[in-house]
Amino acid sequence: MKHNFHVSKKIILRSVLVTSLFIAGGMTLLSFSVARMNTEFLKQLGIGKSDADKKITRSILGGSLDAYGLKNAKNIALGNRTAVAKELLIYTKAAVNTEAFKKEYKEMKDSYKPEFVAIQTPEDFKKETLARYRKMVADAENNVKSANADLKPIFQTILTEGQKQLKEYENPKNQAFIRYEKSYPETVSFNQQNYDHRIKLWEENYPTNHLLFVKKRLIDFMAETADIDFNAELKERDGRKVFVNRAYESKGNRWKMAFRAGKQVVAPAREFVEKWIGEIE
Repeated sequence: MKHNFHVSKKIILRSVLVTSLFIAGGMTLLSFSVARMNTEFLKQLGIGKSDADKKITRSILGGSLDAYGLKNAKNIALGNRTAVAKELLIYTKAAVNTEAFKKEYKEMKDSYKPEFVAIQTPEDFKKETLARYRKMVADAENNVKSANADLKPIFQTILTEGQKQLKEYENPKNQAFIRYEKSYPETVSFNQQNYDHRIKLWEENYPTNHLLFVKKRLIDFMAETADIDFNAELKERDGRKVFVNRAYESKGNRWKMAFRAGKQVVAPAREFVEKWIGEIE
């Protein structure tokens, strides 16, 4: 069976959106703005402008497809999917260049910024360790005083062991403190290098220019739709359509959604995306 089967409401919806929300690019749109654009196509999807903006933002920033609530998808004729996808792409191009989108991107970027945790100085390490053991001994002493006859031996053992450990740490020649102080410079250096590496990865994953982040999404789309076999045969199994070629069943959800969208939607979208990838710097 060729790829000419009836497409359900949900499949139509995801097919249209896979070439819009997922590939949506943060490209500068010279001749459009979200406020001025014709949003008639949103009515076809059964969604208002505010919800559309939220879904676009979540889809791009989160890397997943938010298709919930597009109640009128069943009314989109198969032949209109290309037009609707194109309209949504144009709309998305404008939406991701708004101050609202930039603000949400910055908030997301900041939320993923690695936190620098300083290494304790030898003095602070020693002070904290001694305070911890002194408190443990004090608590054990109180427990011994208040314990009944059955529990008193247990708390006494804990107290004796705690006093022994405290005495060891109070020794000026305690080896744990000596080793800590000796390794401190190297530990600090390693900690700084590790933090610098994490910051570098963070900056690569979340560039200051939000368009570069969106560009990554575009590149992902091109990679995931590069080898779609639009002529792949399908067969019925347990009440659903599956690929005759079993290898296609292991493909990702986006590959399958793009397959359902069809070449008439994906091919123009790839051409559109490829052009814009080259223009985002």
